[in-house]
Amino acid sequence: MKKQHLNTIFYVGIIALAIAATGCNSYQRALKGADYEKKFEIALKLYNKKDYQKAYPLFEELVSVTRVTSKAEDVYYHYAWCNYYLDDLVSSSYHFEQFASMFPTSKRAEEAAYMAAYCYYLGSPAYSLDQTNSLKAIEQMQLFINRFPHSTRIQECNDLIDKLRAKLERKSFESGMLFFKTMDYKAAIISLKNTLKDYPLTGYKEEILFTILKANFLLAENSVQEKKSERYKLTLEAYSNFIDKFAVGKYAKEAATINAKANNRYQSLQTANTSFK
Repeated sequence: MKKQHLNTIFYVGIIALAIAATGCNSYQRALKGADYEKKFEIALKLYNKKDYQKAYPLFEELVSVTRVTSKAEDVYYHYAWCNYYLDDLVSSSYHFEQFASMFPTSKRAEEAAYMAAYCYYLGSPAYSLDQTNSLKAIEQMQLFINRFPHSTRIQECNDLIDKLRAKLERKSFESGMLFFKTMDYKAAIISLKNTLKDYPLTGYKEEILFTILKANFLLAENSVQEKKSERYKLTLEAYSNFIDKFAVGKYAKEAATINAKANNRYQSLQTANTSFK
């Protein structure tokens, strides 16, 4: 009885290997052959089985040979998704964008246009790195919203845009703060003012205005004599701008101290200049 059971397992194994070998041979024939109908059929089967690695080269070849045929849309759609499932975000965003452009009346055009933007979103790195993909994602999301204003994906697009803008805002803020930490006070002032200009509702406003005040003061402290008066005056103006918006806050006391020092130095310089004249 035990021997019969082992024989059964052996034959089942042989049959399974034979089926696998047949499938492998079928794939190789499709890959190397010129029967594009068969190639497309096998590519779809592999795609539906989520074997994107094998489906990809078949669809890649079919894209060029079916370009002016009725299968062009179906082939290119699956090819774009293969790129996505294989984690090639750069290629998938490009091909989804191309699909939406090449087949504007397709029922899949909206989905493809969204995916083009979404792939750029997924490729958006940490705020400290280059934000080209973030900017491209925002641009593509905006194009999608304009093109498909009644899409059910509009809210999701707006949410993603908000996340991307928050990342860009933080990068802008941190860049200005880095200038301050490295004692490049002039660059810090310019950079942080640009952050306020680009993101007027930023949650970093209190810290930005205080840092601009502090940077102006430290710049004045480290300036040559002939520039001190002007820069202390700018410090006093920066304090007025800060205290006007954050009279009560965690930086208010230190800001007042800086202002008092700047005012004393400014008044002393004014007195000295008057005496000299």
